[in-house]
Amino acid sequence: MSIELLKTYNPKEVEDKIYKLWKESGFFNPDNLPKRHQNPFTIIMPPTNANGSLHAGHGLVMTIEDIMIRYKRMRGYKTLWLPGLDHAGFETQVVYEKQLEKEGRSRFQMDPKELYKEILDFTLNNKKNIKGQIPKIGSSCDWSREKFTLDGDIVKTVYKIFEKMAKDGLVYRGKKVINWCPKHQTSLSDLETADTEQVDNFYYLQYGPFVIATARPETKFGDKYVVMHPNDERYKKYKNGQKIKLEWINGPITATIIKDEAIDMTFGTGVMTITPWHDSTDFEIAERHNLEKEQIIDFRGKLLPIAGEFVGISIKEARPLIIEKLKSKGLLVKIDENYKHVVKKCYKCESIIEPQIKDQWFIKMKPLAEPAIKTIEDGDIEYIPEHYKKISLHWLKNIIDWNVSRQIVWGIPIPAKICIKCDEGIVDIDNKISVCPKCGGDVRQETDTFDTWFSSGQWPFASLGFPDSKDYKEFFPTDVMETAGEIIFFWVARMIMFSLYVTGKIPFKTVYLHGLVLDAKGQKMSKSKGNVINPLDLTEKYGTDAFRIGLVVGNTPGTSLALAEDKIKGYKHFGNKLWNIARFVLMSLPDDMSTVLKSPLTPEDQKLIDELNVSMKEITDDMDQYRFYLAAEKIYHYTWHAFADKIIEESKAKLASEDEKIRTSAQRMLIEILTTCLKTLHPFMPFITEEIYSKLPLHPPPPERADGGKKLLMIEDWPV
Repeated sequence: MSIELLKTYNPKEVEDKIYKLWKESGFFNPDNLPKRHQNPFTIIMPPTNANGSLHAGHGLVMTIEDIMIRYKRMRGYKTLWLPGLDHAGFETQVVYEKQLEKEGRSRFQMDPKELYKEILDFTLNNKKNIKGQIPKIGSSCDWSREKFTLDGDIVKTVYKIFEKMAKDGLVYRGKKVINWCPKHQTSLSDLETADTEQVDNFYYLQYGPFVIATARPETKFGDKYVVMHPNDERYKKYKNGQKIKLEWINGPITATIIKDEAIDMTFGTGVMTITPWHDSTDFEIAERHNLEKEQIIDFRGKLLPIAGEFVGISIKEARPLIIEKLKSKGLLVKIDENYKHVVKKCYKCESIIEPQIKDQWFIKMKPLAEPAIKTIEDGDIEYIPEHYKKISLHWLKNIIDWNVSRQIVWGIPIPAKICIKCDEGIVDIDNKISVCPKCGGDVRQETDTFDTWFSSGQWPFASLGFPDSKDYKEFFPTDVMETAGEIIFFWVARMIMFSLYVTGKIPFKTVYLHGLVLDAKGQKMSKSKGNVINPLDLTEKYGTDAFRIGLVVGNTPGTSLALAEDKIKGYKHFGNKLWNIARFVLMSLPDDMSTVLKSPLTPEDQKLIDELNVSMKEITDDMDQYRFYLAAEKIYHYTWHAFADKIIEESKAKLASEDEKIRTSAQRMLIEILTTCLKTLHPFMPFITEEIYSKLPLHPPPPERADGGKKLLMIEDWPV
């Protein structure tokens, strides 16, 4: 054969060349695909946080989504994979604050506009770097449609939706207990807090005639309400509203008896005092009984003047001092030193969350959740794996209102005004309101920004140019949302709610959820452990194809994957094997292939093709059902063990035969099987398969192609 492959495959010499060829072909853009690509197939890339570099989890996202897109492209779909990057609000500001700390600076000493500009420059620089890294995974996304969550049209859509929600009565601003991070000085949603079990001291304290128990004595300075269940026989002599005088931390106080069914009679003594400002359950009891609420701890985690001699002391330092004082007054009954309980912590810095009452913007979620629940229960959206459907429904059925306010500068500003006189919040997306419509008072600009998930929740339709663009009309609803299972509440459920509310349509037909990428020992990756794997280090060492198929084989949806370097190394050997298979087949072919391609197959060779067709039917079914881990394993085993170890070895005698029919049949059989293997492996190993395919003597040059396209495997038909 006149065309030969080099003796060894070198990914470094091939990958940049091949990606450039793909990009220049224009076929990443669905508008440029051959006419046979008719029905749209759309994936919106989960926008990558533009605050660092790609990590192994990104590598998995890019690989799985590219497999879907390449497969559907070969099946004749008009494929759109829209790439995007995320400003990532709070998370990006946290990353930048760490940088400021290293420089001896603090955001609290900076002008907000200057801080915003610095974070913007930081983000845009990272955005540029990540855009350069994504192609290294082989991602065949349409860069001409790239979006950023701070693009003007995206922000405009977010503002319009916020205004619509306000007009529909779904937005309100009010004083409620929120999750407050004392370190980062911002409120967080329930999903941005981590429930962590820890062991603390549990203190039993004498409160007048009652014994109360608490793990947080520092909150007790303002406790002047003692609550018990109305049906608790132990306390039936006490009446609701009854006043009692008692000695407390800083002297005598008058307490009020409150009867409320929220009390668990079996916990502790069945009696508790409440701190409405610093506990959501206590807040709800106070709301029901119209009780006063008093702040004990400031927003930096230090005690206020109500604490008397302990004013200005951090709650951690104050706790033992307060207990010592209670003990000296004879008010400490006992201490349980092994009290296991769950505390909320900031999911980024692990600071203990301090509940605080603060004016914030909230979204009423139940009206949004109800249509989503019906849609999911009706089966309009498929979940892979299916158990995430039950998880989603449980969360949606128990949903609470969403605090979307963040006290950070980085993000999309909430378009609203606050009345200086009456504290009314007024949505004002056009920035035209100058006086309060309620009381006529002066107004100020709201300084809070949106929770980043508020804008990200609108990503599927906003990124496609809702409501009037050609792309929105053609490619929405999208087909697959592929993302991490851990953000099913943060993002997936909210996208469903937003889309049904805004567009009346589901945002995607299938949700494919992958697990975490762990290190080789099965541990979660973190910078503190020093076990973070950079996917580009592995692609540089073993080639992108080995990295991709190594991520997929054995990786069932929703299950965490231990990423071992030896596994990637093993698939590099497979790439070399595929290269050698192709070299053998090419060298076995004559210079003139016209006779070979038209020659009849012997019954023995036809049987081999028939057996391959049976395997291809199984693999195609796996691909259609998103069982990529099975499809990849099957084509891997077929290529190595059936094709290389058996068929090629047995073909050597046929190729040496003096009978031309046997010889040409074997040549045709080999080139057909090789072609099918290359096509089937292409979604998993796109670079090496494209390079080999370009050497196959199968098609006339581009001008003679019926569709006028180029000879690229990426747009060839999937073998059926």
